[in-house]
Amino acid sequence: MAQAMRPNTAGGLFATDGKPHPLQDTLLAVTLVLGITAFVSAMFHNLHLLSSWTGLVGILTGAYGQWVSETTRERFGLILGLGAAAVGFFLGMAHGGLFGGVIN
Repeated sequence: MAQAMRPNTAGGLFATDGKPHPLQDTLLAVTLVLGITAFVSAMFHNLHLLSSWTGLVGILTGAYGQWVSETTRERFGLILGLGAAAVGFFLGMAHGGLFGGVIN
């Protein structure tokens, strides 16, 4: 029954170790917002610049967030954001790319 003697350390929504992680939480939020933006804008052919750039930045912030993350909850959210950003990035690249229509 040693597990019954452990204190409840679930202080925050993403900090399962009971410590604050402001950098990791910020990276998580930014990655999720960029991933959702890239994913939704990738559904429209004429928004390929937005989807490809937000997807690229979302992939980079998510990768750095994975590198510095400390809890499983942070990593789970980062993977969701990374996946959405990657799909948005690849669809944006397929529709015209990072500079499609700007440089001829």
